[in-house]
Amino acid sequence: MTLRMVDIIVKKRDGGAHTKEEIEFFIQGYVKDIIPDYQASAWCMAVYFQGMTPQETAWLTEAMARSGVMLDLHDVAPIIVDKHSSGGVGDKTSLAVGPIVAANGLPVGKMSGRGLAHTGGTLDKLESFRGWRAELTFEEFKRQLREVGLVIAGATHDLAPADKKLYALRDVTGTVPSIPLIAASIMSKKIATGSDAIVLDVKVGKGAFMKTLEDARTLAQRMVDIGTHLGRRMSAVISDMNQPLGRAVGNALEVKEAIATLRGEGPADFTELVHTVAGEMLRLGGKADSHEEARVLVDRVIEDGSALRKFREFIAAQGGDVRQVDNPDLLPKARYVIQVPSPQDGYVQDIDALAVGLTTMILGGGREKKGDPIDHAVGVVLHKKVGDQVSTGEPLCEIHANDEAKAEEARQRLLNAYRVAESPVTPPPLIYEILSKASDA
Repeated sequence: MTLRMVDIIVKKRDGGAHTKEEIEFFIQGYVKDIIPDYQASAWCMAVYFQGMTPQETAWLTEAMARSGVMLDLHDVAPIIVDKHSSGGVGDKTSLAVGPIVAANGLPVGKMSGRGLAHTGGTLDKLESFRGWRAELTFEEFKRQLREVGLVIAGATHDLAPADKKLYALRDVTGTVPSIPLIAASIMSKKIATGSDAIVLDVKVGKGAFMKTLEDARTLAQRMVDIGTHLGRRMSAVISDMNQPLGRAVGNALEVKEAIATLRGEGPADFTELVHTVAGEMLRLGGKADSHEEARVLVDRVIEDGSALRKFREFIAAQGGDVRQVDNPDLLPKARYVIQVPSPQDGYVQDIDALAVGLTTMILGGGREKKGDPIDHAVGVVLHKKVGDQVSTGEPLCEIHANDEAKAEEARQRLLNAYRVAESPVTPPPLIYEILSKASDA
């Protein structure tokens, strides 16, 4: 039977489930410009309202992954581990977990992206190092993975081109917030990059794309199901993003905090998440049989300095100035550092992570639109977090800025982002749960 796109749209519009052949027909036709944007838009909207089964989503992910180059890294190592964060404020986790896992002898090959709006990008943070290079050829990627055991690079245009094209369409048709389409988008790139074991850090809260625990759990489970169906070892950590992660928000500031964490001197919440994510990677990669064993391995490479040495080796391999690893004060610094004092005594009840992220963007540390330049020096450092006691005039946070007018706007925004009240409050949990088993659906 000859397939027609209009029939596929109607089938999904009316709540039907696609066959694997129908999904492959759509993805191949769309990538080759045989199926026009208006039909793809109609299909995305039908999916937005009708959803997709786990089986359909896995087929869509595989079709998108196979729309371009599929990397095979098994001539470098028998197992490659990777992690993905759904995006947040102050999320510099990859900078710490990569070296920790690699220092334990488990190769980490990661394709990363750049930040947009209130979420930061791993590549932008790493470009705080003078000379550091994100764009690597496939041969350079493999050579560094073999020799260093850790590589983080920009994704090539040949990887999952269907995802890039479909995401751009979803962005302008109001269909981004569809859990099956989000899950397929994320997982198609991970499948295409050749990862055998994938740990997902799914953020939930005001500063995340998933605002409720129910939605975060649904997305996490869907991605675990996809990866399991496609033969990958999977784990998903659901973590809090109602307040920023750690204390630093902004590119060079976050790099400094990651280096401090690799020295065993990081903030408690960030250190906890690093231990959890790195531990899951080590467990999935066969280096540990339990969470407890994995935590011992994480602690060991931090305490003996091998994680920090691995980070230094990784920065050097991609052209970065290692003097900035050895002395983080050499990283970009802002001209102005301005304290934001508390207007009252009390306890921090809430910090709006989204507001802090958008403030950093306004300072120049993020992008309003793709292609905007980045100021690596600017950002916000939080002195007080949820649950902390504060006195009138005591700094809640500090602004790092290169523009006085933007700094004043940032000060007003940050005062509004904090809520201080008289009664003590218990901070929210950092980690809500870990999913590592496919659902029965």
